[in-house]
Order: sequence, then C-alpha cells, then structure tokens
Amino acid sequence: MAITNEDFAAANRRASDKKAAFPAAVSVHYDRRIARVVISLASGLELAFSPKQAQGLEHANPADLSQAEITPSGLGIHFPSLDADLYIPSLLDGFLGSKRWVASETGKIGGKATTAAKAVAARQNGKLGGRPKKPEKLISA
Repeated sequence: MAITNEDFAAANRRASDKKAAFPAAVSVHYDRRIARVVISLASGLELAFSPKQAQGLEHANPADLSQAEITPSGLGIHFPSLDADLYIPSLLDGFLGSKRWVASETGKIGGKATTAAKAVAARQNGKLGGRPKKPEKLISA
C-alpha cells in the first residue's frame, strides 16, 4: 500500500493536534529511593508510578528502568534494554496500561478478595449444587 502525500499530511496534522492537546515530557528518571518511574511534563505536572503497575515494566529491574528515554515527539517513554515503550496519553487513559490490561489486573485483585459476604455467597451457592453445569453441545447429524 502506497502512502500518498495526502495521507502523510493528514498523519502530520493528527500528530500536531495530539502534541498541542497534551504536554510533552521534559524529563524521565527512575527514583530508586521510592521505587518509582518519574515523568515531568512541560505543564509542570509530574507523574510517578511503580513499574509493577505499568504494562511491559512489571518484571523490570532498576538498571533497566534507569535507562529510560523520552521519544522525539515528547509523548512517549522508551526503555531500550526492555524494548518497551509507554505512550503517555494512552498511559494516562488506561491508568498505566491498556484498558484491557488494567481490567485484567483489577480482576485478579478482586478475585483474591475475601470478605464475609463472598464467603456467605459461596456457601449458599454450594448448597444449591455449586456452579450449574454447562449444557452439552448438540451433535448435529
């Protein structure tokens, strides 16, 4: 598929609009003292988060995180030794990962929760025979 001059111009307009709507990163570093990646934006806002909460950085070590770089657009952070990139607008949109990833991580936490209400519900469900069996698929001839 060939990229036309119009396609190229449209992509540049979209990128310019995104840069105008979102402040660029001006610095990034890993703070070992608090175990956080710290991103400073041109607006003065500073973001600090645990790498364990960010998709692609969950298992990173401090040496890998200390090599963080700002991408040329200023809207991304690149971790060369991890081959991982964070796009800051999307990072904030899904809160440190894609919406799907954040939902799965939240579900894991909820599944581990133990409350009195959850225990009562499990006992009542057990008295009814547990989870209903899935219906067998009908075999068509």
